[in-house]
Amino acid sequence: MNYSELIKNNRIKAGNFSKKQIQDCLNLAKRDLNTSKKISNEDPDWGYNIAYNAMLQAGRAFMFFKGYRPTGEGQHVSTIQFLQETLPEEFIPALDSMSRMRRKRHQAVYDVAGIVSTHEVAEALKTAQFFVKSISDLINLK
Repeated sequence: MNYSELIKNNRIKAGNFSKKQIQDCLNLAKRDLNTSKKISNEDPDWGYNIAYNAMLQAGRAFMFFKGYRPTGEGQHVSTIQFLQETLPEEFIPALDSMSRMRRKRHQAVYDVAGIVSTHEVAEALKTAQFFVKSISDLINLK
């Protein structure tokens, strides 16, 4: 599905977003990175979820920067699909990880506790740090 399909299927909608709205999303992403670092050893499931949320917030910031936002059901999936269609090729591995993280996060929140290993949360945090910094650099709000 390309991003014109996302528009056609009402998965994303065009809008005007201020620098403040974009920066607020980036700030949430950075806050979540810090929180994930603090709790990952104590609670890998939540550290993983928060690392994923940092990526989601950075992705939403990028969407806002490009003039779009996700709508309706499945906003996480719509955000990832938009990013897959618009970000440069070097983001493919991070977006593949983000997609896997989304599914595992869903399991950890709704189905089974204790499914995230310390290795998985460490990898998720490393990916989230790369992603948030790279998105911040791409947007480059000053």
